[in-house]
Amino acid sequence: MSEPTIEITGVRKKFGEVDVLRGVDLSVERGEVVVLMGPSGSGKTTLVRCMNLLEEPDAGRVRICDCAFDCGGPRDRSARRLAQRARRRTGMVFQQFNLFPHMTALGNVIEGPRQVRRLPAAEAVALGERLLARVGLADKRDEYPSRLSGGQKQRVAIARALAMEPEVVLFDEPTSALDPELHAEVLDVIQELAGEGMTMVIVTHETHFAREVADRIVFMDGGVIVEEAAPDAFFTRPAQERARSFLRLVEHAAAPVSAPLPRQGEEAV
Repeated sequence: MSEPTIEITGVRKKFGEVDVLRGVDLSVERGEVVVLMGPSGSGKTTLVRCMNLLEEPDAGRVRICDCAFDCGGPRDRSARRLAQRARRRTGMVFQQFNLFPHMTALGNVIEGPRQVRRLPAAEAVALGERLLARVGLADKRDEYPSRLSGGQKQRVAIARALAMEPEVVLFDEPTSALDPELHAEVLDVIQELAGEGMTMVIVTHETHFAREVADRIVFMDGGVIVEEAAPDAFFTRPAQERARSFLRLVEHAAAPVSAPLPRQGEEAV
C-alpha cells in the first residue's frame, strides 16, 4: 500500500497562551478528498496552514509527499529549503482570494509558473489560458480583479493554485466570502477536481457540498480531532454529541427564513 500523500503526526501550535492545535494526527491518501468541519476557533484553518508550512507547528511532524519536516527545531537553511519543497507540492486557495490587484486574471495565474517554475513566457501563457478555460473564465483573461465578481475571483485563485501543478490542493473556506448565489460556480469547479482524482483538504461549513464531494469528514473542536467518518455516517448518525450539536446549529443557520407577514394594508408578494 502506498504512503499517504499527507501525514500529520503529533502537531501542536500555540498563539500566545492559546493552544490552537493540541497534538493532531491525520493522514490523507492520494486522491482522497477530506473535509474539515467544526466550530470557529476549533483549529481547522491553522491545521490546513500547517500542512503546507505557512504556519510552522511548534511540535510534531508534517509530511507532504516525499517532504518530511520535523517541527520545532532550528530553522536553518536546510529546513527552509525543505519547507519550500513541501509548499511547491501544494496549492492553496484562500478565503479572501488574495489575488494581485495590479495583475490581470491571466497575470495572476502565470506569476507562479514564471517566477517559481521558471517557465518561458509563451509556455506560461498557454498554461494560464488553458486553466482559465478549465474554470470557465477564458473570456476574462485580461480583466483585473476589481472587475470580477467574487465567484470569478475565487475561480481565478483556483486556476492560480493549479498552475503550480500541485499534488495536493488545500482550500480554506473557499465560499465563505461569496454571496450565496455565487457558491455554486466555485463548488462545481472543486467537485470537478475531485472527480479527476486530485488530493484535496477542504475547510468548509457547506454541509450539502461536503456530502457530495468528501470521501471523509474530519470534525475538529478545541484543537483536536473529535470524530472522523464517511459523509453518510457523519451527517446521519455522528458518534459524538459535540458533532451532533454542531450539525444542529449549522442546519438551523442554513434553514430558509420565512417571509414576514404583510402589514395591514399591504399585499403579500
